[in-house]
Amino acid sequence: MELRHLRYFVGVAEALSFTKAAKKLHTAQPSLSRQIKDLEEELGVRLLNRTKQLVSLTEEGRSFLADAKRLLALAAETVDSVRRLHSGEVRALNIGYVSNLFYDLLPRTLASFRQLFPTVSVNLFDLSCGDQFRALEDGKLDLGFVGLHEPIARRGLEFRTIASYKTVAALPKNNPLAAKTKVKLKALAPMFFIGMSEASYPYYREWLSKTCHRAGFTPKVLQDVDLERTMIHAISSGLGVALVPEQLKKLPHKNVVFRPVMPTVATEACVAWKGENPSAPLKAYVEIVERVGRSIR
Repeated sequence: MELRHLRYFVGVAEALSFTKAAKKLHTAQPSLSRQIKDLEEELGVRLLNRTKQLVSLTEEGRSFLADAKRLLALAAETVDSVRRLHSGEVRALNIGYVSNLFYDLLPRTLASFRQLFPTVSVNLFDLSCGDQFRALEDGKLDLGFVGLHEPIARRGLEFRTIASYKTVAALPKNNPLAAKTKVKLKALAPMFFIGMSEASYPYYREWLSKTCHRAGFTPKVLQDVDLERTMIHAISSGLGVALVPEQLKKLPHKNVVFRPVMPTVATEACVAWKGENPSAPLKAYVEIVERVGRSIR
């Protein structure tokens, strides 16, 4: 098996047409068909279903496509890294994240990425979601772990939903609801809420309003804060309650308790990047994050 076999297969698999793939790859269609057949014979597996009207991937073909793309990306990066070493150029992958979120994803994804791209340096930036959006738009970040997808779509960025976390109610320890194992969302209606600011967490206020409206009430937001630890401190002081992803339970939270809510509310986690970013390491890292995210859902 040679790299050209992988390139030919990826070309056909993405176009689902031998004619279109041959044109894009600048090769003759009979030669392309023969190369794919040779690849299938070497693997002992059918990768493509073919009829006169249709080309489709088999289950094995779909699995092999993801691996073939990773191998091609690794090969391209290996060639690039040698050229960069020769010219003195250094490439880095700049990743933004929220320190109190996503810590279950970052170590695992970075370990996998290091195996694929040992010559690419990775720079991590602990930034709020809002700061990550601004850094992505300015080209200072390649990828950001930014949470909800609505503000991503509004900025025209590419994104993937990589995980979903349960939403919990954060309550002062002396709140009567703290004694319950689960809290009905409607029971929070009389209380003040502590929210996250639009500058730090775009769309949080809209998400909170929609979540509470589905439970039949409008949240009374006493204060918006920029930092999670400020939110926890405000709740600890008895100023209000909050709806937050369950990962925040790992923050120090003296005099604050976290309770599951009814009905269950999911908080999605997304990564975002500029679609025109041509970085092969970026594309490979997105695939890794998606795969790891699926394994922990």
